[in-house]
Amino acid sequence: MRFILLAIAVLLPALLHAQDGRSVRCRFVSFGSVGPDPTALAVSDKGGEVTCSLPGSQLSEPVMCTAKNNVISFLSPSDRKPLASATIPAGVSAAVLVFVKTPQKPDAAAEASPWRVMVIEDSPKNFPDGGAFVANFYNSDIRFVIGEHKGTLRAGGSHGYAMPAERDTFNMAAVVFEFIQNDKWRTANESSLRFLPGMRYLIFAYVDPTSGRPRIKTYQDMAAPAPAAAP
Repeated sequence: MRFILLAIAVLLPALLHAQDGRSVRCRFVSFGSVGPDPTALAVSDKGGEVTCSLPGSQLSEPVMCTAKNNVISFLSPSDRKPLASATIPAGVSAAVLVFVKTPQKPDAAAEASPWRVMVIEDSPKNFPDGGAFVANFYNSDIRFVIGEHKGTLRAGGSHGYAMPAERDTFNMAAVVFEFIQNDKWRTANESSLRFLPGMRYLIFAYVDPTSGRPRIKTYQDMAAPAPAAAP
């Protein structure tokens, strides 16, 4: 009995630590910042810090981060103050973290966090190889056509789509986005994109901070998608 209690006492801290912190393969992109690409410090499971680049034009290289109680905490590199946090759903081992700049109003109290983070599960089911992931940062509904896919997203909504089957001989598919303004649908983007295996797109709908007009921003990801998490 004494041996069993001793074994429990030795193993319990390790078991609690395993439940408390887990590794997550993260890739980053930032949205809405001005100037050089920002960086963030992810707090590791042992209290250390991992530098994470937040590029604005493409997805970053993978970085292994620690989710403690399903949350990855980020600090500012300049003063080590809290910068943002990302909630990683249980069972997710790979994710794309989109850092969205929080608008700052001169006459309002400072935000607790200058960034909010959108977490996209980086799995073939959620972010398909050869397909596209659409996120709506616009303040109202959007609707769109990606090949044969037709979708509508409310503000804050997101959805992943498989590689369009309706492609021409150059693997191009029609991409059309419309925003609702004053109860009318208005075309904001009408183009074509090339869809191939090993190539994926992040497509964001947003309001341009300078002009105030709705815009579409597209990120191309040439990296192979992360493997699906074990069931």
